[in-house]
Amino acid sequence: MNLKVVLVFLALSLITIFALAYVLLTSRGGSSLPPRCPSVFPHAQPWTHPGQSQLFADLSREELTAVMSFLTQKLGPDLVDAAQARPSDNCIFSVELQLPPKAAALAHLDRGGPPPAREALAIVFFGGQPQPNVTELVVGPLPQPSYMRDVTVQRHGGPLPYHRRPMLATESAQMWTHLKEVEFPKAPVFLASVFNYNGSTLAALHATPRGLRSGDRATWIALHHNISGVGIFLHPVGLELLLDHRALDPAHWAVQQVFYLGHYYADLGQLEWEFKAGRLDVVRVPLPLPDGASSLRSRVSPGPLPPLEISPQGSRYSVQGHLVESFLWTFAFGHGAFSGMRIFDVRFKGERVAYEVSVQECVSVYGADSPKTMMTRYLDSSYGLGRHSRGLVRGVDCPYQSTMVDTHVLVGQGAVQLLPGAVCIFEEAQGLPLRRHHNQLQSHFYGGLAGSALVVRSVSSVGNYDYIWDFVLHPNGALEGRVHATGYINTAFLSQGEESLLFGNRVGEQVLGAVHTHAFHFKLDLDVAGLKNWVVAEDVVFKPVAAPWSLEHQLQRPQLTRYQLVVTRRKEEESQSSSIYYQNDIWTATAAFADFINNETLLGEDLVAWVTASFLHIPHAEDVPNTVTLGNRVGFLLRPYNFFDEDPSIFSPGSVYFEKGQDAGLCSVNHVACIPHLTACVPDLPPFSYQDL
Repeated sequence: MNLKVVLVFLALSLITIFALAYVLLTSRGGSSLPPRCPSVFPHAQPWTHPGQSQLFADLSREELTAVMSFLTQKLGPDLVDAAQARPSDNCIFSVELQLPPKAAALAHLDRGGPPPAREALAIVFFGGQPQPNVTELVVGPLPQPSYMRDVTVQRHGGPLPYHRRPMLATESAQMWTHLKEVEFPKAPVFLASVFNYNGSTLAALHATPRGLRSGDRATWIALHHNISGVGIFLHPVGLELLLDHRALDPAHWAVQQVFYLGHYYADLGQLEWEFKAGRLDVVRVPLPLPDGASSLRSRVSPGPLPPLEISPQGSRYSVQGHLVESFLWTFAFGHGAFSGMRIFDVRFKGERVAYEVSVQECVSVYGADSPKTMMTRYLDSSYGLGRHSRGLVRGVDCPYQSTMVDTHVLVGQGAVQLLPGAVCIFEEAQGLPLRRHHNQLQSHFYGGLAGSALVVRSVSSVGNYDYIWDFVLHPNGALEGRVHATGYINTAFLSQGEESLLFGNRVGEQVLGAVHTHAFHFKLDLDVAGLKNWVVAEDVVFKPVAAPWSLEHQLQRPQLTRYQLVVTRRKEEESQSSSIYYQNDIWTATAAFADFINNETLLGEDLVAWVTASFLHIPHAEDVPNTVTLGNRVGFLLRPYNFFDEDPSIFSPGSVYFEKGQDAGLCSVNHVACIPHLTACVPDLPPFSYQDL
């Protein structure tokens, strides 16, 4: 073999070696790139065997469909799909889980008794009867229903008048159709000249309650500019109309009054006549820009991604069906179509501390000098806190590696609606030690525990506001409920100068951010060491006492005092503090919450605490385009108090302890030192997807 051939052969060999090395080094698992993490991405497992969580699990698609089929058969051919129903029709408004009686549930959970029958609660609108009414029916047993019973009188103390019914989307659409086809044609020149109205550039926002006395169904409607992709809530035009829509036939609906720039008119025809005669002061409001101040589109180019929270050794909790388990906590979660988030059978280290912790109501009360805004008292359970829990976005609404859970609802339409990823469950790293101590007296050591908590979350997007609901379970046995408010503020047209600013702040050229309050009501059915509970409050008073070592001097020594709190004994008939029927008839509530409080004995009874958390919101310029969650959070915190012999978080596997003389960089001494090795890999993240637009 001549030298030339040898050199060519060597060159080809070197090229092959370099190519193989490049492939090996750049392949998955090669040394130039970190390997994939072995952790498994958390996801909810299907429910595979009967047990605790099934008692409180929301109805499945199959169960909802079975109830609809059963009711359709039993109630006759006059039923209309609620998605097309008129006020004069019969329709099934909603179907959701009927919670089991507590006694029967505990007999099954604690004493091995048979599980109570699984049932549904259906709300039916009977508009096509001589005496229209709302009826509540319990249907069971599931999954194959064979009976229904009317529980309206039992639950509400009497029949439910038809005017108390929540709004169907069809009624709201019919109201808008009436305005566009009957009322707006009375003022075509005014609407086009002042608002640039072309048939689609206005939208309606409603005030509730709908009237001033029981039996009314008349709504103040404020008009706002409507541009796709822009928050309409920040664009009032100053025109409001009072529409009476109590009649079951929309042909008999009529506008009773019109409000514009501080003045009232009989109808839009009078407004048009005054405008054409040149006697009407107007403020021309231009259409908002698609990328203007009310848009949530990004104003800057994309930059580096925010920090990513990962679990280097996989999740420390599991989700099976509606049951969540961690090394300390277990609970079942549910999602009421109207009341929203709730958790049941909450246990710490196997011992029940609460039977039910749930959202009851979300109230907003507004003030301004326009009739729509000064009338507004929103009770959001009527609209549906659970029904309006939209899909959550990974990496924004919840940490990217959260467990996302789908829910199904049947409200306002005959078909079951999927709410994909409406609930997320995750372990929250709080960036703060739950406890720590660095000892420098006598011996030298460090001990601490990184703060983390198990969180179940949903977000209710009710109109302009988004409410982020969290139930948070901490490793020291504490249970927290919290809600953050975000979304768009509600606004009114700013037309009265300084007088209007008594009701808020200017947040736009002619826009008033209206002052309002938020109040959130929770139910806490605590079973601490059993059903027989006592509730006391401790406060501190300072009493003078002589110093034992120097009697001529006094100390102000703190001393505890004890007194009872106002809570109620648990009653099955007092399962909810609010009702979806209050919104449209706040004057004659069939079961007022105040009646729950009746000076009954609270010693050694099954007790329920009803907690209200609230805040005042005076909108300001920085609430545009959206109110931020920071500073707009309230809630409650339940902490163990002499329930344990010591802080139970001492048993957390995440605790850190090392002494002087030990090498804190060794994994065997300090497990935190292992993290750089455990996370020296690419996180096993799922591809991003979103299905709820």
